[in-house]
Amino acid sequence: MERDGNGWVECRQGHRHWGRFGAAGLLVYSVTADGTPLVLLQHRAEWTHNGGTWGVPGGARDSHETAQEAALREAHEETALDTRAVTVVAVSLDDHGAWSYETVLAWAAQPLATEPNEESAELRWLELAAVDALPLHPGFARSWPRLSATARTLSAPWGRLHPSGESASE
Repeated sequence: MERDGNGWVECRQGHRHWGRFGAAGLLVYSVTADGTPLVLLQHRAEWTHNGGTWGVPGGARDSHETAQEAALREAHEETALDTRAVTVVAVSLDDHGAWSYETVLAWAAQPLATEPNEESAELRWLELAAVDALPLHPGFARSWPRLSATARTLSAPWGRLHPSGESASE
């Protein structure tokens, strides 16, 4: 059922989360022409939960969706990102007991165009090294060390290899 995932729940850790069936977000990484690593981040609109912070586009999973389906749907809704132009390479689970957030990591051969919806103050392709200086969404901040290490491993060396093993310039 579409949109049946919208709603607040409390996890076993006593935190309040959006998404009756959990939630998912999309962390897209790419490189500049000179090989500088980038990630696409969302500056959350002030009116949203944890507004004013930076994280990945994402949201509640519906009962019929996989984490990948939810992350791609939410990213497209919130960024107008052409999700057909990304390759999913990994999923990272943040399990809170009775609720979980799954970050879907995806590769884009080049930084893709975006257009923010009302849930975003802005969207930006940022150098990987610049992320730590931002006010991050609390959940994303806890996951960022693991996610950035995963992204580095999946794409190392940055700018030279596509996850398929082909040169990013081919």
